[in-house]
Amino acid sequence: MSVPGFALDGKRVWVAGHGGMVGQALLRRLEREPCTVLTAPRSVDLRDQGTVHEWFAANRPDAVILAAARVGGIMANAERPAEFLYDNIAIATNVIHAAHLHDVSKLLFLGSSCIYPKHAQQPIREDALLTGPLEQTNEAYAIAKIAGLKLAAAYRTQYGRDFISVMPTNLYGPGDNWDPASSHVVPALIRKAHEAKVAADDSFTIWGSGEPRREFLHVDDLADACVMLVQRYSDDAPINVGSGDDIAIADLARLIADVVGFDGDVETDTSKPDGTPRKLMDNSRLAAMGWQPRIELRDGLRDAYAAFLREVGA
Repeated sequence: MSVPGFALDGKRVWVAGHGGMVGQALLRRLEREPCTVLTAPRSVDLRDQGTVHEWFAANRPDAVILAAARVGGIMANAERPAEFLYDNIAIATNVIHAAHLHDVSKLLFLGSSCIYPKHAQQPIREDALLTGPLEQTNEAYAIAKIAGLKLAAAYRTQYGRDFISVMPTNLYGPGDNWDPASSHVVPALIRKAHEAKVAADDSFTIWGSGEPRREFLHVDDLADACVMLVQRYSDDAPINVGSGDDIAIADLARLIADVVGFDGDVETDTSKPDGTPRKLMDNSRLAAMGWQPRIELRDGLRDAYAAFLREVGA
């Protein structure tokens, strides 16, 4: 049900990147709203400016949720920084500019918690942006996301566009990337624990010391927050979306092992990078709007493991 602000009733809402984990969750959530949801086929390359303009002209969305991105874990970011920087800048530039030219009423740009400095004070407030060096292992992706949110803000300032930016914490859930070479931590650990269980191994190994702490949010909770923010949030500043709690990677690995049913040991490989020591978001601005996540971590991990079994055919 819509509230005063930007009402979704009767609107045409484009979910850019609908095939990804976040995009799929947005489609599920928007089914409950009185709007028409638009998607673009994979043949629409969002890195190509002309193609993007043609799609906007043909489909005329009233609102855009920009969830399309090239994403990956530490290994993928380290090995392909040019792709992560170029592709994500191109996607943001083309879609945001086209949304302006085609008079889109509302745009939500999805960033990432990696935009914040590596050693930002915890929990991380939105005003920590650009106050210190980034984590080197995902710097290219972070720079592209910073460029996107600043571009959205610039169109607000110069043209009065109602373009907003949302910074989610680490996400997981159905539709995740299960490829061990490019996945994030939760799907990577689910796969490791499952394969160790199937092979009857004594242990599985995680990257780094296991000491860094991370915050995790089920993707369906993010989708719910995004739909609320499209309707009720309008500001230059990005807004954080997280769970409000964090967990050490080693403890996460043991929790996932328990959910998967693997009763062996979790070992650490300290020759591999840890990444940022801690990354907990300050969600006070979102909480003040009355929104809280609903899915507890253990329950969410059970859902993610069930999705892994379905989607990978394990």
